[in-house]
Amino acid sequence: MPALDPVALLQALIRERSVTPDSAGALDRVEDVLSSLGFRCWRLPFQSPDMAEVDNLFARLGEASPHFCFAGHVDVVPPGDESRWTHPPFAGMIDDGVIYGRGAVDMKGSVAAFCAAVSSFIGKQGADFGGSISLLITGDEEGPAVDGTVKVLEWMAAHGHRPDACLVGEPSCSEALGDTLRIGRRGSLHARLTVFGRQGHVAYPHKADNPIPKLVRMLDRLASHRLDDGNAYFEPSTLAITSVDVGNTVENVIPDRAHAAINIRYNSEHSRAGLEHWITAVCDQVKSEMGGEYRLAFSSNADSFVTEPGALVDLVAGAIAECTGVTPALSTGGGTSDARFVKDYCPVVEFGPVNATIHQTDERIPAAELAATTRIYERILERYFQR
Repeated sequence: MPALDPVALLQALIRERSVTPDSAGALDRVEDVLSSLGFRCWRLPFQSPDMAEVDNLFARLGEASPHFCFAGHVDVVPPGDESRWTHPPFAGMIDDGVIYGRGAVDMKGSVAAFCAAVSSFIGKQGADFGGSISLLITGDEEGPAVDGTVKVLEWMAAHGHRPDACLVGEPSCSEALGDTLRIGRRGSLHARLTVFGRQGHVAYPHKADNPIPKLVRMLDRLASHRLDDGNAYFEPSTLAITSVDVGNTVENVIPDRAHAAINIRYNSEHSRAGLEHWITAVCDQVKSEMGGEYRLAFSSNADSFVTEPGALVDLVAGAIAECTGVTPALSTGGGTSDARFVKDYCPVVEFGPVNATIHQTDERIPAAELAATTRIYERILERYFQR
């Protein structure tokens, strides 16, 4: 069987309008390709209450250990104003050697490269390569991320498919292919703070209880505190006040409550529980000084993690260097990804194309870069199964 062309597969995937949580026909196309390569495939739809159903795909070739997993997603963010695109966002057009379309980089390009790399690898090595390869492809990474990778991993563990190592194909590189290998991510904690008071006329403030000064003092103490100085793998943690609102449409009324939203991107110096305790303690202190009542609501589904340099990191970094001549920087920057779920099951790293155009109008990837990414993924498999 001739090696799979990643460009043609990417074009086909782009043409599926798979805006979260609708995977359209994208998972069907990936399943067809993998089935033709000998993979056993499972479609795994999950649905949480009051949410749309999310379709997912798990495919595995072989049953033996070691088990290497490629993880990614075919869902994409909306294209925005389609009239501003040079080429239609779901046409998969090639212009001067560059493939245009929503998801070209984030991350249908990596999914196409996964499939093409596996096709080439087993074409050369045969099906008896001394282990097993799987793909975990979800349809909700760009959305709530509650019925995708996290649920598939639970299913995999329950059915004897826990991987020994995983590569998530998120676009990791900054300026040139190979310049960045992500070995961890910061955690993300959201806090919604509401301070309660008593409504009143601004001319008689002593008859009211204004919640705004209390909220402002709480926010000032939180925002002015230095959380940490970073460590060997992470930059310092950050706290951002993302919203302040009292819902007041007039100037002569003291409101009865004031709200604020806070986000902390934290490194491995902290835990969610520790940060929640600190925020609560700060608010309690202000309450003891100024009186009143407040309410905090926390939410998070992303803890910080790091895959420290070792067997997997060295193997992937070595493959990148062999194929590109570039030694990748080891990074924990960026937002969140589904690697935050994978890390509970096996060592995980993230590597994919240059991320300059993700979520932008005219998202695109050069065909040569897609081919080079495919070669890197194939080299990772060669090195992994030579161990």
